[in-house]
Amino acid sequence: MRILGIESSCDETAAAVVEDGEIVLSSVVASQMTTHGKYGGVVPELASREHLRAIVPVVREALAQSGSGWNDLAAVAATVGPGLVGSLLVGLTYAKSLCFARGLPLIAVNHIEGHIHAVILEAKRDGTPVEFPALALVVSGGHTHLFEVQEGFRYGLLGKTRDDAAGEAFDKVAKLLGFSYPGGPIIDSLAPYGNPQAVRFTFAKMKGNALDFSFSGLKTAVLRWVEERNMESEIAARRALLRSRPSPSAEDWLAVTPPHTLDLLASFQQAVITELLRRAAASAERMEARSLIVSGGVACNTGLREAARTAGFLCPVHFPSPALSTDNAAMIAAAAFPKLARGEFASLDIAAQANLTLA
Repeated sequence: MRILGIESSCDETAAAVVEDGEIVLSSVVASQMTTHGKYGGVVPELASREHLRAIVPVVREALAQSGSGWNDLAAVAATVGPGLVGSLLVGLTYAKSLCFARGLPLIAVNHIEGHIHAVILEAKRDGTPVEFPALALVVSGGHTHLFEVQEGFRYGLLGKTRDDAAGEAFDKVAKLLGFSYPGGPIIDSLAPYGNPQAVRFTFAKMKGNALDFSFSGLKTAVLRWVEERNMESEIAARRALLRSRPSPSAEDWLAVTPPHTLDLLASFQQAVITELLRRAAASAERMEARSLIVSGGVACNTGLREAARTAGFLCPVHFPSPALSTDNAAMIAAAAFPKLARGEFASLDIAAQANLTLA
């Protein structure tokens, strides 16, 4: 059984062919990082145009790499939401056209569920399957959610961010300090050179759900820290580096980043990781989770991976490989297999849903 997956929820045009829910035969991703990097974030209209350029060659390449013809496919799966509506429309509309022309069923997949299945796919393939009930921490530039995952892939929302997602906070802090976009990988590469205890950050206690997250206050605290110090020349030096060299290395950034800023980056990253794992631990204990899934783009963060490994969780902790942490179509195809088994097909008039929820 092979499913062609298509993902276009934000700024990555992706297609993949997955066999039997666990064998990735191909995974092709066309990145728009160069396009959006100069603006310090994703520009929705530009993202839609880039998807239009890339969608056909990306799908063709995924089929070619997998050695698949149209008759080899059991279905086409596409992200229906959440995401940027213009971006979603490109991938979903192309998937609909393929299904109409080839007589294939269409499976609509929630992007967040895809991130969860990226972990489940690799864990099954590696012989360490995820046990249920599982706790899923989905953390990326657009999402920070805690889900209870029950057998049969039934989801319950336990907590979510009330403002910025964790990955968004990383990118905004990096931009404030003159680093390039995306800022999360840069902060992660520089944090080991600083003292994570040097700058003390506190989180305000929120009313309501104690498992909800909030990172806007942390971002504002960094802004105040910067404003209290004369950092204009330092930030200008990093911006000049970025103009002269489109993709600076970690060594390049270190050369224009003094110790006090490295301490800030290390402390900021440590604060975010502590907040994520504190709520994950509380959720896992409350629901008596038998597995912890950490997925999404921030799952690439080496500091988070190491902290989760040593945090003393009473259940196994599963991370995806870096290639399946960020947006990709293999996770969309993987999430489609349980729906294929249940016969959950979408009609060709299904609409993209920018604010689609999972539970």
